[in-house]
Amino acid sequence: MKYKSVVGFEHDMSEHLGVLMLNLGTPEAPTPTAVRRYLAEFLKDPRVVEIPRPIWWLILHGVILRVRPSRSAKAYQAVWTDKGSPLLDVARRQAAGLQPLLSERLGGRVHVELGMRYGKPSVPEALSRLKSLNVRRLLVLPLYPQYSATTTASTFDAVTNELTTWRWLPELRFINHYHDEPGYIDALCDSIRAARAEHGEPERLLFSFHGIPKRYFMAGDPYHCHCHKTARLVAERLGLEDDRWMVSFQSRVGRDEWLQPYTDETLKLWGADGVESVHVIAPGFSADCLETLEEIDVENRGYFIDAGGKEYHYIPCLNDDPAHLEMLAGLIERHCGGWPEVERLARAEAA
Repeated sequence: MKYKSVVGFEHDMSEHLGVLMLNLGTPEAPTPTAVRRYLAEFLKDPRVVEIPRPIWWLILHGVILRVRPSRSAKAYQAVWTDKGSPLLDVARRQAAGLQPLLSERLGGRVHVELGMRYGKPSVPEALSRLKSLNVRRLLVLPLYPQYSATTTASTFDAVTNELTTWRWLPELRFINHYHDEPGYIDALCDSIRAARAEHGEPERLLFSFHGIPKRYFMAGDPYHCHCHKTARLVAERLGLEDDRWMVSFQSRVGRDEWLQPYTDETLKLWGADGVESVHVIAPGFSADCLETLEEIDVENRGYFIDAGGKEYHYIPCLNDDPAHLEMLAGLIERHCGGWPEVERLARAEAA
């Protein structure tokens, strides 16, 4: 095997710290062909679908990839903008906003690079750019506040699989979660307060998280617990009474039981029971995407209104809000503790 090296490498090259930000990914275009390519990469990941590979290959290629791309492409077309994919647009703004914050905090020799677990910019592409800058210390930040094997662990797989091809490995650190990070909770609370100030206080607040199959949770995945802790900390900080908020789970597919209660069924039930106004927030998503802009803000709005509800407001993700970026910068700095960039900063502040 030929291991990857830096072209024109010189042993006296300056060393740098790299921060690799990663999110799930997106098709390159809102077309059936692009969506099919994206779904094929996403759904073949054994972390995502834990079904024996021969059986799953037949289901995936014999059924799902023949039917779902056209339907999903229509949904992507509804949220696509002149800047392309909303998720990728937000992620680029997050990376651009983090770069100066980290350069100021860590003294300049830090490079923020963006990658996507599926699609482009790919994990190998992002790591290659960092390698060309002689990054000797690498911090990986998956933008999933709550840990799940389907997301966070899959990201770890992708990063380490690529690093097995490198000749000189960097020191590696990996942020597993930040579901109870105080700055993250504060930022969520601020976004909820802002929505109340603009739209009034609703009868109910719904925390909608992306679902996973229940059997993953029963096998030891902590995602369900992390979601509930995030919501509880926010509710406590806001002083919400127990009957004014709830946690639910969205985006289920297939016939397996997923984490419950389901978001769509909850909103239908609330509308039918006479709840007139709701605010919905999706704290598990760090950036607005198909699942928030189309599924939550359009599809689930329709369920609630059709069932009898009157006022529905979706609270956007934290995206590139300054408080969100400051929180992420502080999280990154803390996880870099002991590395030269942080030590230099500490010595300078002490002097």
